Amino acid sequence: MKSSEQLNSPDYDPNQLLGALIEKLHLKNDAALSRALEVAPPVISKIRHRRLPVGASLLIRMHEVCDLSIADLRELMGDRRGKFRISDKQFKPKAVHTASHAVTSHGASHPA
Repeated sequence: MKSSEQLNSPDYDPNQLLGALIEKLHLKNDAALSRALEVAPPVISKIRHRRLPVGASLLIRMHEVCDLSIADLRELMGDRRGKFRISDKQFKPKAVHTASHAVTSHGASHPA
């Protein structure tokens, strides 16, 4: 399921996740949650309004702050996928371009 498909899924409910975090951390509102997670307040707003999915880095940050497992956090937001897959493209190394100049130990560039 792609991010856009997940955002429109009837099972996906980021509000339940955000509400559970606010309750668990004894916070008053989304602004306090954004401070606890060290993200800008618009990030929480965009997630709440389904304009932004909960990304892997934010999910990890939520885990670090509230001590809930990643599986529990995914369950709270309605992510029922068996595995969280990352595309093969993200693991392929970028093409390395060879330089036409060699750099000496002093940082000077000389034609190779």
